[in-house]
Amino acid sequence: MHTDTDRCLRAAQAKDARFDGWFFIAVVTTGIYCRPSCPVVGPKPENMRFYPSAAAAQQAGFRACKRCRPDASPGSPQWNERADLVARAMRLIADGVVDRDGVPGLAARLGYSTRQVERQLLAELGAGPLALARAQRAQTARLLIETSELPMADIAFAAGFASVRAFNETVREIFALAPTELRQRARRGPRASVPGALTLRLPFRAPLCPDNLFGHLAATAVPGVEEWRDGAYRRTLRLPYGPGVVTLRPRPDHIACQLSLADLRDLAGAISRCRRLLDLDADPAAVDDLLRTDLQLAPLVDKAPGRRVPRAVDADEFAVRAVLGQQVSTAAARTHAGRLVV
Repeated sequence: MHTDTDRCLRAAQAKDARFDGWFFIAVVTTGIYCRPSCPVVGPKPENMRFYPSAAAAQQAGFRACKRCRPDASPGSPQWNERADLVARAMRLIADGVVDRDGVPGLAARLGYSTRQVERQLLAELGAGPLALARAQRAQTARLLIETSELPMADIAFAAGFASVRAFNETVREIFALAPTELRQRARRGPRASVPGALTLRLPFRAPLCPDNLFGHLAATAVPGVEEWRDGAYRRTLRLPYGPGVVTLRPRPDHIACQLSLADLRDLAGAISRCRRLLDLDADPAAVDDLLRTDLQLAPLVDKAPGRRVPRAVDADEFAVRAVLGQQVSTAAARTHAGRLVV
């Protein structure tokens, strides 16, 4: 979409939040990049540059806007819809494969050479796998800086950086603030946390119908793995470096997320899986517009706009549950799945 200058300009001038994550706006006069809905006074069109990813804007030398925080935008819905090389690569990068196994490991998982993977990502996203993984590390580091009291050295390695120096340089370059300054800014507002857990906000594109989404998760919860209690969905996670537990609670403009992880290196992967579970990167406006073309569906869409399609945090678990769900009722499937929990 970033190549359609006129459409990008219209979205930027309208400050349309539906396009957050689809593309990013860089301002040559200030050296920063923003999301389309950034509330600050917009620059002149001739001073705008459009990029398909935050990593591409960062690679071009632009820093993240401190007001709209474009690095925290919802992801592009394309990566959950498509099954081509680029979409598969983006899902694996979000799950931390590059940090764990490097670019060769990513290429091996995709079944392509490293050159082919880099060429495809550069062509569509303007950044290679290392730059995309670096952008994710920076966002993970920012989350840990702002939501935990961990020492900076621990945060550096938990976010996937090879050294504290690389961590400091990257944070300064992308956010124009030192890690300690980021933490000081975060402390100015109210902070609510649970001891031993990380409290995060998961953004989404409005609207979102939480009753439908969380109602399905509650109805299909497997005993011993998931539960719905006190207005929140809670479940275990099987992650590369160890187990985790997540609590997800719907809020008007975000999903409140509390994560307890055995190893903080799993933070980025855990967030990615939670977003995928709740379908938070969907484009609900486009979905609703399409469904409204059906005369029978239109009233249902108007009654509950922003419905999501619940997904899964674990492919193996999803496969087993899909088979069980085809054979018996929902209640029986829950019972049978619960018997498999060890």
